[in-house]
Amino acid sequence: MSSKNDPNQNHLLAALLDVQSDRILPHLELVPMKLGDVLYESGGKLQHFYFPTTSIVSMHYLLENGGSSEIAGVGNEGILGVSLFMGGNTTPSRAIVQTGGFGYRLPIAVLMEEFNRAGPVMRLLLRYTQALLTQMAQTAVCNRHHSVEQQLCRWLLLTLDRLPSNDLTMTQELIANMLGVRREGVTEAAGRLQGYGYISYRRGHITVLDRKGLEADVCECYAVVKKEFVRLLSDVRHRQESAG
Repeated sequence: MSSKNDPNQNHLLAALLDVQSDRILPHLELVPMKLGDVLYESGGKLQHFYFPTTSIVSMHYLLENGGSSEIAGVGNEGILGVSLFMGGNTTPSRAIVQTGGFGYRLPIAVLMEEFNRAGPVMRLLLRYTQALLTQMAQTAVCNRHHSVEQQLCRWLLLTLDRLPSNDLTMTQELIANMLGVRREGVTEAAGRLQGYGYISYRRGHITVLDRKGLEADVCECYAVVKKEFVRLLSDVRHRQESAG
C-alpha cells in the first residue's frame, strides 16, 4: 500500500482495537475512487464494504422518471454498505463518487464475522448508522423547508469537514443533482455566496474563502448533523485512548 494512504485515515478503521485490526486490516484493499465512479447501483447486490479515506461518496435516491437527489454523503468518517449489517444485501440508493480520491474495500464476510461477534465493532457500526440516519432525515427536512442558498451552505460545510483543504472540484450541474434542484437555482445561490465573499467560483472549481460566513448563513440542519458525527468521533477518540 502507498505510504500516502493509510487505513487509519478512515475514522471507523482508526477506531479498531489491536485485536480487531489484526483480523480486519489484512483483508483491506486500497482502491482509487474517481469522480463519477458508481460503487453500487440501486437494487444491485452489494459485493464489498467501502471505507473512504480521501474521497467522498454521495448516496442518491433514484426516481422512476430518472431524477435523483442526494440523501447522504459518506467520507472519511464512515462506511458504505450499512444495509448489509442491517439485514439486507441490496439498497434502493446509488453510490456515486462525488470527490475523487482513495478508499479501502473489504469483503463482506470479513466484516460480518466481526459484526456478529456482538462486540465493540457492532456497537461502533450501529453508532455510525444512527448518525447516518440523522443525516438522511435532516437532508430531507432541509430540502423541503430551506432555501437553495442554505442548502448549498450546508452541503459545502459538510464537504469541507471531510477534506483537508478549502478547494472543491465540483460543477454547478453536479451540485444541482446532489440537491435535487434546478441548475439555475444553484447558479443564483453560488453567485450570492460569491458576492458575500464567502466563496470564489470558477467553472468546475469552488474555493471557500470565509467558512465562518457560511456557518452564519447556513440553516440549523448542518449543526444537527455535525453534532451526531461529533458524538461518533468522540467514541472513536475514546477507543483510541483506551487502546493506547
